[in-house]
Amino acid sequence: MIMDHAKRALLPAGLRDTLPPEAAFEARVTEGLAAFFASNGYDRVTPPLVEFEETLLSGSGAATAAQVFRFMDPMSQRMMGVRADITSQVARIAVTRLVKVPRPLRLGYAGHVLRVKGSQLRPERQSIQAGVELIGSPRAEADTEVILLVAEALTDLGVTGVTVDLNLPTLVPAVFSGLGVTGAEEERLRRALYHKDATALAAEDGLAASLLFTLVTACCGPADRAVGALSVLDLPPVAASERDVFSQVVRLVRTAAPALTITIDPVEHCGFEYHAGVSFTVFARGAQGELGRGGRYSVVGNGTVAEEVAVGATLFVDAVLEVLPPQAAAASRRLLLPHGTTRATVRSLQAADWITMVALDPEEDIVELATILGCSHVLFGNRIVSRVSL
Repeated sequence: MIMDHAKRALLPAGLRDTLPPEAAFEARVTEGLAAFFASNGYDRVTPPLVEFEETLLSGSGAATAAQVFRFMDPMSQRMMGVRADITSQVARIAVTRLVKVPRPLRLGYAGHVLRVKGSQLRPERQSIQAGVELIGSPRAEADTEVILLVAEALTDLGVTGVTVDLNLPTLVPAVFSGLGVTGAEEERLRRALYHKDATALAAEDGLAASLLFTLVTACCGPADRAVGALSVLDLPPVAASERDVFSQVVRLVRTAAPALTITIDPVEHCGFEYHAGVSFTVFARGAQGELGRGGRYSVVGNGTVAEEVAVGATLFVDAVLEVLPPQAAAASRRLLLPHGTTRATVRSLQAADWITMVALDPEEDIVELATILGCSHVLFGNRIVSRVSL
């Protein structure tokens, strides 16, 4: 039975074919990001698309458990999962295959991920991630390096209006712990924080509510103003230590990139479930949502090595593509060659950055064929001639 064309073209929700010229553009951007990371000392690794479930969901991978497609491996009879994120795979490589490599260890990656469900802003379930992981350094300079790296990568691609929003998801838990806030009070305060409800916080009694009110009203926004208000807060010791590291990262980023737009939101925690320190989200002018995110986290040891500290960042290539400037048509360098052109000639023209196509039928009108195939130029003898001039 022959399936009708409409059914053959139908794909599951959240999946799509990427067609010319978008597919080539996507590949160029992805490889451009990977090359930029490599030029900054981040050696590329390529984890498999599928792993055993128990390793894929270990450590930071546990945060993606609800998004992982699972199936039974017919060879091992063990459950496997399709990765929904690459960070945990790179962390696994660091503490296994590369455990003896000197630290700090810099690794980069680019590849597809698959998720059970897309979001309202991004309904796609298959997407491309490109990112970096810096493993083994607890210093604020490591956080700074990664933040600057992703901002520069986007700017070099042509993304305009890049903004980095710095967060500290460990701050509020440290405040609660230091002040002994638990139970119903903690639930009320967390609910108010989730909605950034300053009115609800102001209605609460106690030092914790007062601190959180100040964090929400005075310590969120443009970094140059908000970090000053944050630095003078009288916080419990552990929370104060977290705040001081955060402030140091802000200062280092500002010094290194004075033109970069930086905002801070020290109480934001959504999307940073496995992060254990300074975290960040990257936005840009015209973007519907975030272009990437990252931050500090812990890499679980493999039984023979201790837990390691790390900081990383992931860029969402699909989101990046949407805010890049329009690309010049590839046809401007597309050259049609007559039937019988030698491979030596083809290769020499390709070396000169021409996209070449060779006529397959000696009887075809080469000018008409160039129009059909979208070629901007035609080779006549030893001369390259613009199609529009013929």
